Amino acid sequence: MPKGSPAKKPKKAPAKPAQTRTLHYFFAKQAAPKSPAATSSAPSSTNDGTAAHGLTDEEYARKLAKEWAKEDNSAPGAQPNSVRLKRKRSSSVSSESSKTHQTEPSTPVPDISTDLTPAQVETNELPKPTEVSPKADEEIRHIIDDLPFDSDPFNFNPDSYTDLIKNWPNRRATYALLTRAFMLVDGTRSRIKIVDTLVNFIRTLIRLDPESLLPAVWLTTNDIGPPYENNELGVGSSIITKAITKTSGITAAALKKLYNKYGDAGDVAFSAKSKQSTLMMRKPTPLIIENVYKTLCKIAATSGKGSQEAKESLVKRLLVDAKGEEIRYLVRTLVQHLRIGAVKTTVITALARAFTLSAQKNACWTCPEIPSDKEGRQEVLGRAESILAQSFARRPNYNDLIPVLLQGGVEAVKTECGMALHIPLKPMLGQITRDLEEMIVKLQKRDFVCEWKYDGQRAQIHCDADGKVSIFSRHLELMTDKYPDLVQLMPKIRADGVSSFILEGEVTAVNQKTGELMNFQTLAGRERKNVNAKDITVDVCLFAFDLMYLNGKELLSRPLRERRELLHSMFIEIPHHFTWVNSLVATSNDVAEIRNFFQAALSARCEGIMVKVLDNVLEPAHPVESEDPKRKPATNTCRKPLLATYEPDKRLESWLKVKKDYTNTADTLDLIPIGGWHGNGRKAKWWSPILLAVRNPSTGTLDAVCKCMSGFTDAAYTEMRAFYDPDEGINAGTTKKAYVESPLNPPVWFEPREVWEIAFADITLSPTYSAALGLVSDERGLSLRFPRFLRKRPDKSIDEASTSEFLADLYFKQEQAGGVTKHDAVMDNKQGEDDVEEEEDSGREKDDIPIGDVFEQEISSPPG
Repeated sequence: MPKGSPAKKPKKAPAKPAQTRTLHYFFAKQAAPKSPAATSSAPSSTNDGTAAHGLTDEEYARKLAKEWAKEDNSAPGAQPNSVRLKRKRSSSVSSESSKTHQTEPSTPVPDISTDLTPAQVETNELPKPTEVSPKADEEIRHIIDDLPFDSDPFNFNPDSYTDLIKNWPNRRATYALLTRAFMLVDGTRSRIKIVDTLVNFIRTLIRLDPESLLPAVWLTTNDIGPPYENNELGVGSSIITKAITKTSGITAAALKKLYNKYGDAGDVAFSAKSKQSTLMMRKPTPLIIENVYKTLCKIAATSGKGSQEAKESLVKRLLVDAKGEEIRYLVRTLVQHLRIGAVKTTVITALARAFTLSAQKNACWTCPEIPSDKEGRQEVLGRAESILAQSFARRPNYNDLIPVLLQGGVEAVKTECGMALHIPLKPMLGQITRDLEEMIVKLQKRDFVCEWKYDGQRAQIHCDADGKVSIFSRHLELMTDKYPDLVQLMPKIRADGVSSFILEGEVTAVNQKTGELMNFQTLAGRERKNVNAKDITVDVCLFAFDLMYLNGKELLSRPLRERRELLHSMFIEIPHHFTWVNSLVATSNDVAEIRNFFQAALSARCEGIMVKVLDNVLEPAHPVESEDPKRKPATNTCRKPLLATYEPDKRLESWLKVKKDYTNTADTLDLIPIGGWHGNGRKAKWWSPILLAVRNPSTGTLDAVCKCMSGFTDAAYTEMRAFYDPDEGINAGTTKKAYVESPLNPPVWFEPREVWEIAFADITLSPTYSAALGLVSDERGLSLRFPRFLRKRPDKSIDEASTSEFLADLYFKQEQAGGVTKHDAVMDNKQGEDDVEEEEDSGREKDDIPIGDVFEQEISSPPG
């Protein structure tokens, strides 16, 4: 007997033979009328795959497609996508007189919208591709499955595959072609193979379907637009879960089991649908790259009441039309976690090489001549890669880049895609140094400037001649609405003769009466969207440290000393609102002054200092004596010159970072691992992050204090998995121990049995964690900022782990040293903006972010 109440049985539709379930069975709630009478008369299937209404699965799918098209016309909350699709590519701003980018940011615009009719634009309806016969569809897939994208690009000829066009719907590239490239990239760790695969794939589109290149590149980078535009899909785990269950027929419980096994939403969807052989039906048309991209744009543009249902409907359509491996990569794209190993820098490299080897048919430009020798080839390809990388760093938008590449090749990009107002350029980054001594050694015999590294948010600020202001984060996200006070302030800081500028600075929370600096958590407590200047409770000050653009001219090639002089002379200081970073010009001989400056920064609640080379001093060539007296002395040119220019999107030793959490005198804690979340991406087979606890001797409990995901090696993850395996081991389970106190509920609870040594940057007050509650504050416990695993402590039992009293003592010690104070408003276990960068630098990948824990929680409850 099946589980469940018998009272629910009359409400179910009439039983249907399992082997003959049609698409209607899984979409009955959507397709059937809502009246009880209509529900009771739902058609059933016959043994030949034809429903009682006389339609085959294929015919019924077409009928559903028409019904879905009607839904589009009246979908609640849907916003017209034509705005996104019909934007025009912005041109380069080369002088102050050009107003294009001063009034309108760079905009996406694919030529892919040219096939939309006025009616489709008005109703937000996607174009319908022509139907392809099942036989032709299979022929296309067989050809695509054999495409040697991973071969040497110099031996690959995309014109050999022109037969694909004949069978493509509307002569547009199918999503199966992109999936083929994804599979090959996903199946290798060789960067050479990854680049070669993308180069050959891009060349194929250049020759066969150039209009599909732009959406294909966006899909490969797992985005639908530049980061400074609103491109969030807003597809939560609930939508994904419901779409998978409804299109595969799998139960929520079975879906949860699959997720626990794979830890990846794409793998779960692929496995779920592949198990449903009864749903293997032929679809009227295959997915095409253009429509997949447009559907994602439509999902992102859908908002308001009923938007979640509308998004779910669009997701289900994609999954219904997807076949085989397409399902895996579609779902990964929807959760914005493609994880194929093709990072953005790899895509830029592939684009540069592809357009060096191929041009679209009837192009008005030709590819450069490729030398026959290896060195010559590398020189030609390297030059193209450098041009494209520099241009993309200044104009990080494929909607600007790819149309120029198609129209004029790599050389055209140099003039067409430069810096422009209100379009952020990628910031220059600093190298990590572990202490002051290492920094002084690296910068011997050079003039440099030391600057306080404020505990705030890095901001890139654009202001044009009309006073329009745009503010971007370090990750190029638009945050103008977050700082209306700065928007009002920026036009006022211009001295006489300044019309437009782009500068960088650190936005830091301050007490504007005293000028006292606050920490990052205070700044994080400020509202992020639609902030009203009158309602601001957290005041900020902008500490400027660099100037990259002034009065229509780029300053990137100027040395830092000159850029600083312009910054200090061309702008007006407004105390506690706008000023320059506290700085010290020094050389490697000024050791005592540098140490005092560093200590002053820490006392003022700064993270440390930045040290930057001031002048472009080339490294002199030093003669090297040879043991052979007949040979001329060699020249040592191994050391690269340290340039003082501004290099977007590069991390160079011209900028060095010295932070307090890199010092060797930091305290550590002995904490107890009590639970974990399923890892994602490369760490899907492991657990990350791990929930840690301190011991509370007064209550006998283990109190959760933080989550840790930094400092682990692959070997440590593997060992941890074997030790805390919920299926085979005895040290993990799904039930929290009675003596564990935790505000968080990880999917896996550990049997507390070992102690780990953990380093950290700061101890902060936490509104969530209860560790040391009552010892420092009656309302807040304590948590760790930037926790980092150091080693296991087999010499210690859990009874010897750090206590809540010891944690509180360290907090008071930190307070006396000028660290975080009691009145700081902080968030629980949140990292500063720069901490995320440091974790990535120390080996942590972006795919460690536990997106799966939300997905896991959703599928633990049956949809509906």
